[in-house]
Amino acid sequence: MKEMQKAQKVTIVTGGSRGIGKATALCLAKCGHHICIGYRNREDRAYEVVDMIRVLGQSAIAVQVDIADEKQVITLFQRAEKELGYISGLVNNAGILKPQATIEQLTVERLNEIFANNVTGAFLCAREAVKRMALRHGGQGGVIVNVSSAAARLGSPHEYVDYAASKGAIDSMTIGLAQEVAAQGIRVNAVRPGFIYTEMHADGGEPERVERIKDSLPMKRGGQPEEVAQAIAWLLSDESSYVTGNFIDLAGGK
Repeated sequence: MKEMQKAQKVTIVTGGSRGIGKATALCLAKCGHHICIGYRNREDRAYEVVDMIRVLGQSAIAVQVDIADEKQVITLFQRAEKELGYISGLVNNAGILKPQATIEQLTVERLNEIFANNVTGAFLCAREAVKRMALRHGGQGGVIVNVSSAAARLGSPHEYVDYAASKGAIDSMTIGLAQEVAAQGIRVNAVRPGFIYTEMHADGGEPERVERIKDSLPMKRGGQPEEVAQAIAWLLSDESSYVTGNFIDLAGGK
């Protein structure tokens, strides 16, 4: 029964109600994954994605979660495990972006919120995944894909250095965790998207940011969430079975 559950590929996608998370959930469903969507606010949008996944023939649930809250993260994993089965994958996608600001404008409250959501939340989700996937805990292995950002490499000066730094932490976590759990049957990789057409730019105060920047990119265009989703799906697949501790940059050559 456990082997059957593993073969079914049950994957948690945090921040799965919009943007890259939504595209990833749908892409994975097309690849045969059953999906647990973690969402923070928009219940209606989360259940729209659930319905779309079910139309594709896969099981899906949506769980409201603030990933900066340890108890809520534990509940997320417990529900996914109970309702869908053995958790074989985690897409650590949830995160927040604040309006563009220089460092003089950054408040302690903003910094704490950014790092609680983008760093602590990702660690909590990874911890709960490892507790279930690791061979030493009776698990059967699995895959974690962290959604970092090109900002981790580029720094996002004059826009959101705090967000960039939080994603730099995700890069470090990816490298260290990959080495820590490799012998436990768990692979850990990350994608670093940049200049993708998502609603997140509106959170940063500039909905048309990609349009402003695209001509400066080597490829002269912004990216689509589906392009990132396909990379995530590959990292979760058996086709990448010898890949861990690595990054796929999806930023149009920037």
